[in-house]
Amino acid sequence: MDLQQKVPANKSRLKAKSIPFHLEVFVTFVPLNTIRMFHKNIKLALAVLIFGWAVYQFIEGFIGNGIMYVLLSSIFVLLYFKNEIILLAFFRLRKQDFVGADKWLNKIKSPEASLTRKQQGYFYYLKGLMVSQTNMNEAEKLFKRAISLGLSMKHDLALAKLNLAGIALTKRRKREATQLLAETKKLDKQNMLTEQIKMMQQQLKRI
Repeated sequence: MDLQQKVPANKSRLKAKSIPFHLEVFVTFVPLNTIRMFHKNIKLALAVLIFGWAVYQFIEGFIGNGIMYVLLSSIFVLLYFKNEIILLAFFRLRKQDFVGADKWLNKIKSPEASLTRKQQGYFYYLKGLMVSQTNMNEAEKLFKRAISLGLSMKHDLALAKLNLAGIALTKRRKREATQLLAETKKLDKQNMLTEQIKMMQQQLKRI
């Protein structure tokens, strides 16, 4: 699958991915080399400790402080389920900044320790999108791993399968490519990948 076929599909997804405003401000003003990736359980531990302190503040009658600490603990819970590095990498990809996205993802040294299962899926999914431009074999491994770990958005899953179909087509694995395209079509409820699917179906007829 050549670059011209894949880029429109990638753009359609990246533009649809929303990034919270506070993260856009964060990525603009905070130097990349100051960010560190922590074990995912550390976030939960911090959330529990801060919430416990919030309860203490309520007991002591400091209601305002208690509310503030409850909100602070909820941020750590949110970041446990919605990893900030993954979100910031999506933000860079939406800007078509592949180098910047790769730098963010490289902050995650151990995906298994730092990310939940679904977040690991998106880590390998994003890596696959980036290396698909230069290393087809590596991209195939990354997309397959992302799918096995799970992708919560159907369109992301459809795009991963579309890329795998393109790789199978390039390697002349017609049966596999046909099956992957059929799965992609079922997942593409918003018909955002229709043109790419039709183009690849036409190419399959020539094999």
